[in-house]
Amino acid sequence: MWGTLVAFGYLLGAYLAARRARQQKLDEKIVWDLAFWLFIAAFVGARLFHVVFYEPAYYLANPLAAIDLRQPGFAIEGGFLACAAVFFWFVKKKKLDWMAYADTLTWGIPWGCGVGRIGCFLIHDHPGTLSHFVLAVKYPDGQTRHDLGLYLSLAGFVIGCLFLALDRKRHHPGFFFGMFILLDSFTRLWFDFYRIVDVTYGHLTPTQWVSIPLMIVGGVIAFRPDLLRHLQRKA
Repeated sequence: MWGTLVAFGYLLGAYLAARRARQQKLDEKIVWDLAFWLFIAAFVGARLFHVVFYEPAYYLANPLAAIDLRQPGFAIEGGFLACAAVFFWFVKKKKLDWMAYADTLTWGIPWGCGVGRIGCFLIHDHPGTLSHFVLAVKYPDGQTRHDLGLYLSLAGFVIGCLFLALDRKRHHPGFFFGMFILLDSFTRLWFDFYRIVDVTYGHLTPTQWVSIPLMIVGGVIAFRPDLLRHLQRKA
């Protein structure tokens, strides 16, 4: 169930990005080419992030388990970071306008995450703390908890709807890319405080530690494009 919904979510996100490319007069084929390479990068990065930061002792003792994709253990923030590295390599090689294509690809991500996270919700692999909140879920053990898979799915759909509302006005290239980084990082920083099974470093999960600087990066891209251009010239 999880794999089916993640695959469907990814295809939906890629389709919406390709459709957005047509609307923005960009090369749709480039988007589909990127979707292929980013799919591979996402799974490699998500697995590597989990192995290194969430269960290093287990995988040191069982190194072959790290490449056994039948086993659970994928961290989406690691997937995003790996995708960013591959994306920038690709656009530099092809000499593309990276902000325009980043915006286009980002357009489909919230909807893809919304669908894919339904799979997380249905298998309850992100259990949260006990709660009587209206959206809390009764788990098989009879206890009612926050289900972070459900919350992350809803967050994806909310961000997608927000993008539709914001698209009524013209924004600078990179705006939606920055907004997604900012909003997604904020939701992960927030929701991870309710997790009950994750490793922590200094009271924060690895995802939360990554989310803090990403919120800053997203804010700069979305709201300070002048500062971003200045940093690019310095680099």
